[in-house]
Amino acid sequence: MSITLKTFAVASAVATAFAAQTSPANAATKEKCFGVALAGENGCAAGPGTTCAGTSVTDYQGNAWTLVDAGTCESMDLPEMADGSERKGSLEAVDRDLPA
Repeated sequence: MSITLKTFAVASAVATAFAAQTSPANAATKEKCFGVALAGENGCAAGPGTTCAGTSVTDYQGNAWTLVDAGTCESMDLPEMADGSERKGSLEAVDRDLPA
């Protein structure tokens, strides 16, 4: 196989993979939801106290996210916080349940 053909094949594979990850159908059905993941079950690129996927150390860590069905983040049923106040998911990082 020529170098040109190999280069084209690799470029095509990369473009296909990128398109699949950012397709409008995927984007419309999932969204990042902060503060709902259990310890060790967060998505990549969470906030301080995590390095990447699966590294959150606290249940419902406010700066760690996971993908959920679009439109469900802020209405998910979550256990109350230790002080009895309501815990909700958020579309942005929240300052609660952070590691010490």
